[in-house]
Amino acid sequence: MSFGHSVYIVCTFDAASSDLRLFWRDAHGEPYRQFDRLADEIQARGDTLQFALNAGMYTTDFVPVGLYIENGETLRPLNTRSIDAPPAQVPNFYKQPNGVFYLANGRAGILPTSAYADADLSPRFATQSGPMLVSDNVLHPALIEGSTSLARRSGVGVCKNGAVRFAISESGVNFHEFARLFRDHLDCPNALFLDGGRGAGIYSPALKRYDASWHGGYGPMFGVVASGNSEPGSP
Repeated sequence: MSFGHSVYIVCTFDAASSDLRLFWRDAHGEPYRQFDRLADEIQARGDTLQFALNAGMYTTDFVPVGLYIENGETLRPLNTRSIDAPPAQVPNFYKQPNGVFYLANGRAGILPTSAYADADLSPRFATQSGPMLVSDNVLHPALIEGSTSLARRSGVGVCKNGAVRFAISESGVNFHEFARLFRDHLDCPNALFLDGGRGAGIYSPALKRYDASWHGGYGPMFGVVASGNSEPGSP
């Protein structure tokens, strides 16, 4: 779809009826790094990977920078570090507020990190990234309208009807316009930036998209799995 000056791929799922998960490491403890490796492993189990997207920022060895929970196990702790510096000098993850996307009891949510820490949740899946793009319908205060800082960007929103919407831009977009996509066009009162540039990618057989990372691989990944060897459905 088009919004503002950019074109996006937007994929929408119902957290209660779709088998939405997070993936990071394979059976040998190694990061998947590429979508096709994850798809091959899921297919070997007799299931199908219908959709995947990068799921947050990671270090050079593909370790999530912040909280990462998979199948109820906390593999990386909540990152509450803050950096006291001018906004332009603060890495995206640490632009406060950052936040956590989580899945618990068949429902999805996004909370600022401080609110998540106070919420006493026990999610099945969670990933931390930053900055928050939208918090309770308010754009992140550091986002500048008309900024010339353009990049491909990916993010996730939880919308008023409970739908989970993933978006990735097809060309460079600034943070302000990307946040407005979620709030003003997709009706998502809460949205989280996942990554940009070489760290943004999508896997969708239905769209014939099999993006590969330009710098060695991805860290954590979102994935939607279909039971059995059924044909991939439409995102």
